[in-house]
Amino acid sequence: MADISIVETSLRDGNQCLWGATGVTTANTLTIAPMMERCGFKAIDFTTSTHMGVAVRYKQEDPWERIRGMAEICKDTPLQFLSTGFRFIAWETATPEFMEFAFRTLATNGIRRFALADPMNDAQSNVDVARMVKRAGGDQVVGALVYSISPIHDDAHYAEAARIMAASPDIDCLYIKDPGGLLTSKRARTLIPAILSEIGDKELEVHSHSTIGLAEQMYLEAADLGASCMQCASGGASDGTSHPPVLRTVRNLREMGHTVDVDDEAVAAVDRYFTELAEAEGFPTGHPMPFDAAYFHHNLPGGMVGTMRRHLADHGVPELEGKVIEEMGRVRRELGWPIVMTPFAQMLQTQAMLNVTGKERYAIIPDEIIRFALGKFGRPNMPIDPAVMDRIMANPRTKELEAERGMLDLKDLRKKFDAHLSDEEFLLRATMPQNLVDAMVAAGPARRDYDPEVQPVMNLIRDILARSDVDQVEVEKPGFKLEVEA
Repeated sequence: MADISIVETSLRDGNQCLWGATGVTTANTLTIAPMMERCGFKAIDFTTSTHMGVAVRYKQEDPWERIRGMAEICKDTPLQFLSTGFRFIAWETATPEFMEFAFRTLATNGIRRFALADPMNDAQSNVDVARMVKRAGGDQVVGALVYSISPIHDDAHYAEAARIMAASPDIDCLYIKDPGGLLTSKRARTLIPAILSEIGDKELEVHSHSTIGLAEQMYLEAADLGASCMQCASGGASDGTSHPPVLRTVRNLREMGHTVDVDDEAVAAVDRYFTELAEAEGFPTGHPMPFDAAYFHHNLPGGMVGTMRRHLADHGVPELEGKVIEEMGRVRRELGWPIVMTPFAQMLQTQAMLNVTGKERYAIIPDEIIRFALGKFGRPNMPIDPAVMDRIMANPRTKELEAERGMLDLKDLRKKFDAHLSDEEFLLRATMPQNLVDAMVAAGPARRDYDPEVQPVMNLIRDILARSDVDQVEVEKPGFKLEVEA
């Protein structure tokens, strides 16, 4: 039996899956950081450029301050940044020079591990970006094999992608990234050996979601087959559409004879913290999910199923869910089987809804679908259906989007902004509305401490004082009295 390590995902992917990426603040993060450092995790899945933008937009907090604060505490546990390699915060495609500058700034501020997930599973693109990351000072690069179900995403497809990435000296290990939680134990028995046969002595990690209840058992199968690391979340940030919980995964791995070298007391404390955080802030918590075979037809990540249902309900047509799911499969086939992950999941869902609710299919084509057809998101896996491609090319909007430059190059962006800006602030201003960055700067340094036991009381006081009919609040208990005037 093998030694299995754990990558902890609560601060990044658990937060994104269950709390819309808006649940975690700098204070939440730095409060639990010392305990997470004690756990002995292989790495902490920490942030993406999207999460950095969320910190500015919704919390008025400097994401660079959060990264530095975490890195100062986590000396032994690498912090991971997830990237597609072609965009940073903004949705526009960035130049390679801009991306390398962003990676260098991330590494300077304390990001040591970079996970690369090309949405097309373009292995050569991951190799090129990995070279860029290492030039920029990144310590570790993890190449993603994004799991999907389609006629072209067979074991041979993943084995070949693994071979290309494993041959790169700049990619240190690989991981199966299963955003839909669709990898079954049965499929793992052929997929994992096919990948391992191509990667030599490089390690293989597994990242899946508990969306339809498959991930936990699959993790045990993956460990038996030779995968060396499982990616898990903690407490209230685990289960549901998030990842299997660390505590349960560790216990089950050990029960099956594997060794997991973590500090059990610290792991339990981290588990409690994320549950208490969710309870204090009123966030939804994950729970074990029932199996739902419909996911194998639409491949949607769990959070997007709820989004689809909400949109249909908002339009007064919830009964169209089955037709939209069926149409998504058809659109995906016509577009050459893109992997159902961000940004393609949102694009497929939007086009399918427009096709079902409109007068005819492809009567309206969103800009992102046109950009996809034009190759602005990378090399498609297969050619787009000729009839659909003709419809896209005949759209008047296509000529306008063909002429798009994408993001300005680094030199021109530097000219556009104050030359005396720090690299960190420059990256924010180059990719976000200026008023949002101004508000973040005006807010000053973020709080660094958080107590989930006190937070509900503080939230109640704020809510009461926000009312126009309340001038004063008194909180009293034995040995304690607090008076607050509006």
